[in-house]
Amino acid sequence: MANIHVADVTLHVDEVLEKETRAKVEQDLRSLEGVTGVRSSKSAPHLIVISYDARHVKSKDILRCVLGDRLHAELIG
Repeated sequence: MANIHVADVTLHVDEVLEKETRAKVEQDLRSLEGVTGVRSSKSAPHLIVISYDARHVKSKDILRCVLGDRLHAELIG
C-alpha cells in the first residue's frame, strides 16, 4: 500500500473574486504539480480549499501561486 501524503489548506483571498478571476486562480492552482483538487463556492468565493500531495508541493508554493496573480491572500488552515 502506498503512503498517502494528502493535505488540505484553505486560502482566504482578500479581493472580491469575479467568476472569471476565480476560474483563472483555480486553473493556476490546478496546474501546480501535486495539487489534487481545488474547491470554492459561489456563496463564499473568497475561500478556496486546495487538496495537495505534500510530497510534491508545499503550502507556501500554493500561496505564492495566488500572490503571483496579484491578489492578496493568506492561508487559514
